[in-house]
Amino acid sequence: MEVQAVIGTNSWGGRAYGKAVRGSYVEDSMIRKAMREAGKQGLTVYDLARDYGLGKAQKMFGEFAEEIGGDDLIISAKYTPFTHYKKNCVRRSLEKDLADFRRSYVDIYWLHLPTDIEQHLAEIIGLYNEGKIRNIGISNFDLAECRLAKQILDTAGIPLYGVQNHYSLISREWEQNGLLKWCRENGVSFWAWAVLEEGMLTDPRVKTKFSLMKFFLNRQKRKMHKLYSVMIAVADRHHISVPQVAEAYCACKGIVPICGCRKPKQVAELAEAVRIRLTPEEIRRLEAAADCSGAKVLGHDLFRFAVLKKRN
Repeated sequence: MEVQAVIGTNSWGGRAYGKAVRGSYVEDSMIRKAMREAGKQGLTVYDLARDYGLGKAQKMFGEFAEEIGGDDLIISAKYTPFTHYKKNCVRRSLEKDLADFRRSYVDIYWLHLPTDIEQHLAEIIGLYNEGKIRNIGISNFDLAECRLAKQILDTAGIPLYGVQNHYSLISREWEQNGLLKWCRENGVSFWAWAVLEEGMLTDPRVKTKFSLMKFFLNRQKRKMHKLYSVMIAVADRHHISVPQVAEAYCACKGIVPICGCRKPKQVAELAEAVRIRLTPEEIRRLEAAADCSGAKVLGHDLFRFAVLKKRN
C-alpha cells in the first residue's frame, strides 16, 4: 500500500479540548468539509487512536465517513498498551474501534508502544488471520524493538507494514541512529507524526491564538530565527507556505508525513506539499539551520516513559 501523506485526527475533538490544547475549536461541519476536500485531493488515509480528541475523534470519523459515503477511506488505528498484556485486551479494544468506525476491519493496525511485544503481537496476528486487520505496524519502537517485531511477524508469514515514530526537520534521531536505513533496506514504510512540531515549524510571522501547547513552545521558538529564515526563503522559491516546507521536507526524504487537518485549506496544502521536490541544496541548508538552532520540542522518544518494563 503506497501512501504519500496521512490525515491526522489528534486535533479533532470537543470545544473545550480544541480551545485549551489547540488554541481554537473547529466546528464539526468544517471537519466534514475537510474530509470532502481530502477525497478530491486523493488523500484517503486517516490516522486514529482511542485517546485522540479525548476519545471523540474515532466516533467523529465513523459518523462523518458514513455521511459522505467514504467506504473507500483507509483507516490507520492503534492499540495502546497502557498496562501489561492481558488475554483478549487487543481484541476488546479493536472491537470498540470497529464499532466507532462502523467497519468490519481496519486497513492498518499499529502496536502503539513496545510493551510486552511478543504477547501483544501474537494477539494482533490472530486478528490479522481473522481478516479484522489488513496490515500490521508498530509505533514508537526503537531499532532493536523493530527487529524483534519483524522477526515475530516473519515467523508468522506476515510482512511488517510500517513504523510510525516522531520525526521532523528538528528531530531526526531515527535517521541518525540507523532506524530509517533499516526500514528502507527491509521495505518497511516510515510514517512520521508531529512533522510540524505542534506548530513550531509554522510561519513565525503569522499570529495564532493562545493555547497551552503554544505557551510551552515559545521558549524553543526563540532559538529558531536562522531556521525560520531558511524555511521562508525555500517557501518563497516554491511559492508555498512555511509549514508546507516542513511537510515537503519529509516527503522528499521518503517519509510519510501525518499532519493534523481540520480545515479544507490544510488538506489542500498537505496534498500540494508532498508533490513539491526540494533540491538537495535546499535540504542541506534546512538541516544545517535546524542543527544550529539546538531546538528540541517533543523528542524522538517522547513516550519511552510509558513503556512498561518486562515482568520477571
